[in-house]
Amino acid sequence: MMASWIQDYTPLGSLWASALAAALPIVFLFFALAVWRLRSYWAAAGTVGLTLLLAVFVYRMPAGPAILSVIYGFAYGLWPISWIIIPAVLLYKMTVHTGQFEIIRASVVSVTADQRLQAVLVAFSFGAFLEGAAGFGAPVAISSALLVGLGFEPLYAAGLCLIANTAPVAFGSMGIPMIVGAKVTGLPVLSLAAMAGRQLPLLSLLVPFWLVAIMDGWRGIRETWPALAIGGISFGVTQFFSSNYLGPELPDMTSALASLLALTLFLKVWHPRHIFRFDGQGLEHAPEGREPLRAGKVLKAWSPFMLLTGTVTLWSQTWFKNLFLPGGRLSWLTLSFPVPGLDGVIQKGAPIVSEPTPYEAVFKLDLLSAVGTAVLLTSMVAALLLRLNARTYLRLFGETLKELGKPVATIGLVLAFAFAANYSALSYTLGLGLAATGVLFPFFSPILGWLGVFLTGSDTSSNALFANLQAVTGKQIGVDPLLLVAANSTGGVTGKMISPQSIAVACAATGLVGRESDLFRFTLKHSILFALIMGVLNCLQAYVFSWMIPR
Repeated sequence: MMASWIQDYTPLGSLWASALAAALPIVFLFFALAVWRLRSYWAAAGTVGLTLLLAVFVYRMPAGPAILSVIYGFAYGLWPISWIIIPAVLLYKMTVHTGQFEIIRASVVSVTADQRLQAVLVAFSFGAFLEGAAGFGAPVAISSALLVGLGFEPLYAAGLCLIANTAPVAFGSMGIPMIVGAKVTGLPVLSLAAMAGRQLPLLSLLVPFWLVAIMDGWRGIRETWPALAIGGISFGVTQFFSSNYLGPELPDMTSALASLLALTLFLKVWHPRHIFRFDGQGLEHAPEGREPLRAGKVLKAWSPFMLLTGTVTLWSQTWFKNLFLPGGRLSWLTLSFPVPGLDGVIQKGAPIVSEPTPYEAVFKLDLLSAVGTAVLLTSMVAALLLRLNARTYLRLFGETLKELGKPVATIGLVLAFAFAANYSALSYTLGLGLAATGVLFPFFSPILGWLGVFLTGSDTSSNALFANLQAVTGKQIGVDPLLLVAANSTGGVTGKMISPQSIAVACAATGLVGRESDLFRFTLKHSILFALIMGVLNCLQAYVFSWMIPR
């Protein structure tokens, strides 16, 4: 058996010098996408190569485990991440092929023909509902594809959905990020959810206005502000109350439903004076005399996504998950494969953990309990509902696999980089560098979460990576750890829109494969501004409005 290797967080002797070295792969990835405009898979491949060189020659990680961490990360990118995206895109393609998407489009247009408000309805409200039910790449994949079908230019559709997918991420996939943050720190999950619910409503109020400002500037805000206020306030208020009084599982779904209902009812009696369209064919007033859609047709068209929500919600229930855990009746359907040469070989050290702790590396092939399997089963049932024959279903499945080949490779490479950075300790060096800012750390705390989500593509993974570091730093500088651990998650949501994994998903869903660098440039400034806003808010709550922290 290979001798264990204890992570060294200051391999160059100085924390700051080590942090600068650890930042090189991230700097390379930023330049590769934003300046050199490399295709995402080449940018990700170069980042993986640079990370391996640093891991072996700077951090002195044994070459074998370093290479195995890359392979392990790539495999995780395939399962379960890509396994969610593939059937989600397939489901969308099925609705297009059967003509049901035209009815979905008409049902959205029947609420409003204004594309500014369609973006709020689909990208913000409906996307948040999907985030609460499924999480991972499903909200961006489905929402951006819907916007393209509504006539949005693909780059705008993808960019708007990535930016909209911020406020709901911390409570996504039935509250998993909050649950993981509580688990790794020992903090009460209800208190952690309540703290996040006292930060995120600000973003919830801001995002609808931000989306419209991107599309149509101040004129757009002036013309649509009543609807934007209704959508944002209904979402934010519901998010606050559900996170503070119901827990972490339901804030996204309840907030999204409240926003969808409030905005739809409001748009029945109010519409902007000028109807905005990207094609320049805006109207001076809302169209009149539109033929009403029959409820039965609308329900049938939306049935695949309604079914998806129900199925994924079932898959997210604790009692259902427990069936597949060790000792559960269906545990035999979950296959676990410890990665030989990596599992237990790497050990975390102080100050990340109080004493040397083996770093687990176990690949789990959860054949039935994976969310992607729930989406695939949904697509099969939807095929029956839409009367799609088996041959056509398989043809569409094959087309989806072909179209998603490069995006899936990109996702695998991004996760390979993330895993290599974690096992080699590069990620922890960066975290310790930010934690060393002392009394300024409450400002940098959300930015650490932002970095974690950029690295991993997941708020859940960011919490697993940095939540304990946030709690330890809070105790050292005299700031309530509850605030900082929540900030890791609420700041992390602002990094979702620039995560290469998320960008690859959005490009795959909108036909932008090969233009990932353009989408990265589209979202980058918004991500940075959102992260800075959360940093300022966190500082104020740490030192001025500390009464906002749950006691």
